[in-house]
Amino acid sequence: MVSFDTLSIGLDEGIGRLTLDQPDALNPLGSAVLAELAQAASWFDAQRVPVVIVTGAGSRSFSSGFDLRELAAPASDGPGAAELGRRMADAIADMDAVAIAAIHGHCIGGGVVLAAACDIRIAADNTVFAIPEVDLGIPLGWGGIPRLVREIGPAMTRELVMSCRPFDAQEAKAIGFVNRVVARDRLDETVTELAATLSTKAPSLLRATKRQVQTAAEAVASTEGSWSDAALIGMAQTDPDARAAANAYLERRTR
Repeated sequence: MVSFDTLSIGLDEGIGRLTLDQPDALNPLGSAVLAELAQAASWFDAQRVPVVIVTGAGSRSFSSGFDLRELAAPASDGPGAAELGRRMADAIADMDAVAIAAIHGHCIGGGVVLAAACDIRIAADNTVFAIPEVDLGIPLGWGGIPRLVREIGPAMTRELVMSCRPFDAQEAKAIGFVNRVVARDRLDETVTELAATLSTKAPSLLRATKRQVQTAAEAVASTEGSWSDAALIGMAQTDPDARAAANAYLERRTR
């Protein structure tokens, strides 16, 4: 079994489990996490796993999104977070396995993109979603916009991304972002039952159906242009209004 620094992975009766494993920090998506998520997706493909459950450790958060500590860190020589995030979302979406997101607690920003990259999403009734990137002075990257347009349509994508307002699990279900909402104490049971049901199906037919849906979704809103996310983020980082918005947001967070 391969091991990771920021994730835990496992196989249970043929069902894969991929868990963001930094609960004390609310499972942030820093550069190391993004790289490991892409590596984990490749590992599950190598094991020919039919279904993978994606979730976050701890009771408080699926994922708090991009690790804001990296905003103040010096730039590295490797790929930036915009590129790593795009690779992560593509890797999760392109897994041969059906990816089921088991969402609870906070699901913020990049965490929403990670959930959107999964094929099926089940949310606990205590889940709170938010996409605060505009308040942070950056555009939503990682192919998040086309993925959201596919799932909830252009109008709701505009509202939620531009307003940055939080929305709960019931609203997420009403707009089509999640498949089901269940009580928090039934989330693991519900997702495991669904994964077990899917694992009894012919893997070739699961993969074929997944690819058919992906092809149709690409026709609605393609992620092929998500390479431009890095350019948009780069421009935002030099824009005075965007920087002022980011500073104001971070000041509110530290009060």
